[in-house]
Amino acid sequence: MKISILDWSTVSSSDISADIFKEFGDVNCIALCPPERTAELIGDSEIVLCNKVLITDEVMEKCSDLKYIGLFATGFNNIDIESAKRHGVTVCNAGDYSTYSVAQQVFAYMLHYCSKIETYDRFVKDGGWENSETFSKFPFRTSELYGKTLSVIGFGNIGRRTAEIGSAFGMNVIVNSRSFKPDCPYEQVSLEQAFERADFLSIHCPLNEQSADLVNEERLALMKDTAVIINTSRGGTVDEQALSDALNNGSIAAAYLDVLKTEPMSHDTPLKNAKNCIITPHTAWAPLETRLRLVDIVKNNIRAYLDGSPVNKVN
Repeated sequence: MKISILDWSTVSSSDISADIFKEFGDVNCIALCPPERTAELIGDSEIVLCNKVLITDEVMEKCSDLKYIGLFATGFNNIDIESAKRHGVTVCNAGDYSTYSVAQQVFAYMLHYCSKIETYDRFVKDGGWENSETFSKFPFRTSELYGKTLSVIGFGNIGRRTAEIGSAFGMNVIVNSRSFKPDCPYEQVSLEQAFERADFLSIHCPLNEQSADLVNEERLALMKDTAVIINTSRGGTVDEQALSDALNNGSIAAAYLDVLKTEPMSHDTPLKNAKNCIITPHTAWAPLETRLRLVDIVKNNIRAYLDGSPVNKVN
């Protein structure tokens, strides 16, 4: 059996070997797949593994031996699912692999904002403490998470975990979800209330027609000028110009973003030089333990498919 991995460098930084898939057949491992060569590089492979490579109807028409697509991701919008159905191609995604790492990064952002550790470290190393007249020097205001309102937008696995951690910090957790969650132990509010009441607003919903630009000029105007926005979901949930304007005019206090509409980041994104805007390059899902878990899920998905009982099937 032939297996093609189309964008291995999006999963491994030379710290995970693709050899683990050799138990299923001959592996053709490609670091990055040029879009125009997708069909050519798939060739006569029966199994294709990918992260963000587009597998279109045109590609499937040219790859008649293709029987299975395994995703190194939860999202599957890069696969033409209807075409896969017509061509009899099974598509399986990787489900709950990044819950812990993404929720962890959300609180890394919050603690960075509240505790000012980097700022104080620089202050100390610049001589600020040595020259202090008092044993404790605190020229930069810090704050507690305890008692702050955390608005969680989306209540899937990551949103739920984020809410649990916020509750453990003693935060007042409120939740907005597209549908009422009967098992949600937190106050459920409208989207407008989530923006109005938030000290920290963390986005955890999928990108779709309803969530596109949910952070927009109108909702930003509802927020406290001390509020912080965190986005580890998808860049398309944020109107980047509106957020940049809100940051630059002081309508909100800060933003922490792990995702942008264009990735890699475009040189002209309005957020690049926005005030109090911290951007990380889509790394919340990327701890080694998380990626090892992801690869293990993908491997088990293949095994289940070959055994005739596919799991995590999206079509």
